[in-house]
Amino acid sequence: METSSSVSNKTITLEEWNGSSPTKLSKTFTIKASSSSVLITRSGARFTHVWRRLLQAFVPEGFPSSVTADYVPFQIWDLLQGLSTYIRTMLSTQALLSAIGVGEKSATVIGATFQWFLRDLTGMLGGILFTFYQGSNLDSNAKMWRLVADLMNDLVFALFAGMLMDLISPLFPSAFVFVVCLGSISRSFTGVASGATRAALTQHFALQDNAADISAKEGSQETVATMIGMALGMLVARLTIGHPLAIWFSFLSLTVFHMYANYRAVRCLALNSLNPERSSILLQHFMETGQVLSPKQVSSQEHVLPIQFISWSSKKANCLHKKVCLGMRISSFDNMEIKEHLLCAAPYYTKAKYLLVERKGIIDVIVHKDSNAADVLKSFFHALVLAKNVHKSKSLHSEGQKWIDYQYEVFIQKLKSLGWKTERLLSPIIWRAYWSYEPLEEKND
Repeated sequence: METSSSVSNKTITLEEWNGSSPTKLSKTFTIKASSSSVLITRSGARFTHVWRRLLQAFVPEGFPSSVTADYVPFQIWDLLQGLSTYIRTMLSTQALLSAIGVGEKSATVIGATFQWFLRDLTGMLGGILFTFYQGSNLDSNAKMWRLVADLMNDLVFALFAGMLMDLISPLFPSAFVFVVCLGSISRSFTGVASGATRAALTQHFALQDNAADISAKEGSQETVATMIGMALGMLVARLTIGHPLAIWFSFLSLTVFHMYANYRAVRCLALNSLNPERSSILLQHFMETGQVLSPKQVSSQEHVLPIQFISWSSKKANCLHKKVCLGMRISSFDNMEIKEHLLCAAPYYTKAKYLLVERKGIIDVIVHKDSNAADVLKSFFHALVLAKNVHKSKSLHSEGQKWIDYQYEVFIQKLKSLGWKTERLLSPIIWRAYWSYEPLEEKND
């Protein structure tokens, strides 16, 4: 047992560190204590501690090491475009309520309620319809559909902007409900596409399985942006009321900025998942140079619009993936095509879980019903190789198989080394097939 004199000669030093990541800690307090005195030293200014605690409500834990490098620029542009949206909402809502009849003696409560109900009903049906046709394609083209959703949103706002409803309502009263329902359907498309692609992007940003934390902090960011946007929107609506030119100028200026911010936000993204277009860009560069591009390098070459406009740069647009049909229906082949294409191609794929068939410069991929994600990815890259050499080689299938045998694994390993996710291809497959055949005596390409 220690005596009181021996205890009095000892001191203890305690340090307090703040942070959820072991590599991103900051010292806040240092305490030196003995039996005769206690010395407390604060590290850093009090404002710094308050600011750090406040920041934790808006950024994921472990930030910035817990998210990808493109998280911050994307969020900045995304919040700026959201801010412009809330301001425009005030202007469009003002016009919509006026068109419904708010403030007019002739307007009835039941009439306005019915119009609002009809708008919501068509919106719900529109969301189901969009999910039915495009739901499985949203993961594959998250960047494109994210931008398309916002462009559709701009179009919807344009339908409800300022004077348009004031003009339509008195001149064509019956057309008002139609325009409202059309706008609601378009808005539902926007909601489905935006929500689904946002989920895919959240998974991309999460480096430490923290998708839920990122989503929660995004909610905090949007709440602040909403409050600021609502305040500015009410101010703009108040200043421009009764001035049609000022309303149009404000609305159009905000719309242009909204579209620009959306484009910049999508362009900031450097997704590391493999979809048909990114796979095409990667494979062509590898076959030409033997090197693999990084996600950031591929991002600058991707198309983000559904219509591939003429490129502003000198680079030629990459459309090799357009020459591949993944998951082809075998019922689409007629008798002559089965004899000329399927039978000739079959011997080259005896060990594969897919068949590749060339028809008029297009490579059809028939996926085996027992194939897994790795087989599907391999079949698509194999098809891209054939598509690239379709007009250059007379022995198309044999040369394609040779590339797969000697280059495919090297290619996949290089992709992994640069952070690409090679577990699967982001592309929906609806049709699969099963086949069995006897090997042919001669292989004719």
